[in-house]
Amino acid sequence: MITLYGIPNCNTVSKARKWLTENNIEHQFHNFKKEGLEQKTLDTWLDALGWEVLLNKRGTTWRKLPDDSKSDIDRNKACQIMLDNTSIIKRPVMDNNGVFSVGFKEQQYQEFFNL
Repeated sequence: MITLYGIPNCNTVSKARKWLTENNIEHQFHNFKKEGLEQKTLDTWLDALGWEVLLNKRGTTWRKLPDDSKSDIDRNKACQIMLDNTSIIKRPVMDNNGVFSVGFKEQQYQEFFNL
């Protein structure tokens, strides 16, 4: 089963969910703002993708962090920031049986699903 992680009011997440539905791809949605995010899940993403891919440094959540939180970032610090501020995670994160994708572009999804 495909799981799409994100927050429902994010435009990119909405586009991804719509695309999956329109292409009859069965999936479930995990709202990590409401349902939270387990350390184990985030660790799996970090192993597969790297913290640099997952940590969104272009959004308002990043800009609102204190400067000392944004300095000397490494995996452990990035992990804690993402657990404390799930909206700082680039989204959506798609888990297709252990194969992961971040973000949404129609061409990317077409290639991912061989459509």
